[in-house]
Amino acid sequence: MHTAHKIMKVFVTRRIPQEGMKILSQSGVCKVSLWDSDEPVPREELLKGVAGAHGLLCLLSDKIDTEVLHAAGPNLKVISTLSVGFDHMAMDEIKKRGVRVGYTPDVLTDATAELTVALLLATARRLPEGVLEVKNGGWSTWKPLWLCGYGLLGSTVGVIGLGRIGMAIARRLKPFGVKRLLYSGRTAKSYASDVEGEYVPLDTLLSECDFVVVSCALTPETQGLCNKAFFSKMKNNAVFINTSRGAVVNQEDLYQALTTGQIACAGLDVTTPEPLPTDHPLLTLKNCVVLPHIGSATYSTRGIMAELSANNLLAGLQGTDMPSELKF
Repeated sequence: MHTAHKIMKVFVTRRIPQEGMKILSQSGVCKVSLWDSDEPVPREELLKGVAGAHGLLCLLSDKIDTEVLHAAGPNLKVISTLSVGFDHMAMDEIKKRGVRVGYTPDVLTDATAELTVALLLATARRLPEGVLEVKNGGWSTWKPLWLCGYGLLGSTVGVIGLGRIGMAIARRLKPFGVKRLLYSGRTAKSYASDVEGEYVPLDTLLSECDFVVVSCALTPETQGLCNKAFFSKMKNNAVFINTSRGAVVNQEDLYQALTTGQIACAGLDVTTPEPLPTDHPLLTLKNCVVLPHIGSATYSTRGIMAELSANNLLAGLQGTDMPSELKF
């Protein structure tokens, strides 16, 4: 038994909401060093910052690979990520070293589902185009077919990946008068009955749906899933929405599908890379709405995410149960 517990070193890779920093600074468990910026930590600073650290609190934009783990060294007990996704981390390597991982699922489900519905409506009803027309004098007289889009009433909606967020999206879309809700994924989900969801093969979903919403995790199987073949199976008047990960979509193929009239329009909250270069071809299209990855961006959600990631980190340092541990 050692009586005087040693203060452990923690590296935080970015300014995070105060709620999280407060928990760490008042814990008396750790000494925090912070990359004190709203911009991502440069690679060499990350490698310097993690050296000898017992805990690391990181973001989605930090690549936590073998080099980082090696730079951290044998003290590292815990990595806490301020995200629900973990495709930025070398999970096999982390597991090998016996490092525990905390993440922030559940707390951002509702905010992300809300944003997905907002993006779907904005894309289908051409809101950004309409705002632009008002500003640049394109609004003249009322015209019966001007700025017409697609409505949810009586439509068939497909959700690819009916996990926590996919289900939360489905629950919100149903009251709009959606006629059928189809979903595809690795397995049928018992809870899908709550939204009268029908489990179908991906090809069936693509050929029958008016709205296709991608809400799956990024895995080797889903990487580049939305490609030429995928879009060619969709209806010409279909609306495509992705709020999962940019790498699920082949953006060249999406550009082709949007310019050739293969599909009607697309709304993306995620791209590759992020940020998307301002000269990217997708940004020249009226029928493509791109948001800057703001799925979970509400004040309350980001505060709760920061609290959860701080509490995950402290639990990992002290060897106690994490509020939200990634089991792998």
